[in-house]
Amino acid sequence: MTAPIYDEDRLARLLAVLPPAPEGWVTAAQELPGARAQLDLIVARAEADAAFRAALVADLDATLEKEGYEPPRRVVDELRRLLDE
Repeated sequence: MTAPIYDEDRLARLLAVLPPAPEGWVTAAQELPGARAQLDLIVARAEADAAFRAALVADLDATLEKEGYEPPRRVVDELRRLLDE
């Protein structure tokens, strides 16, 4: 069985008939790289610095604010989940 062959023009026409992505999806896709980078930075610091990790566990929101982090709520929720593991 051979796969159908589509040229670029046909693919463009097919994509054009799709409805636009929901605004929430677009916003999430735009925020994801920055949020992911900030999450990775905070997690790496927590892994390397026991005092920072202890402070995060004791009071996540206050520690992030004190240290100058302003992550989106999704990042804070993910940090909370990671710290509870």
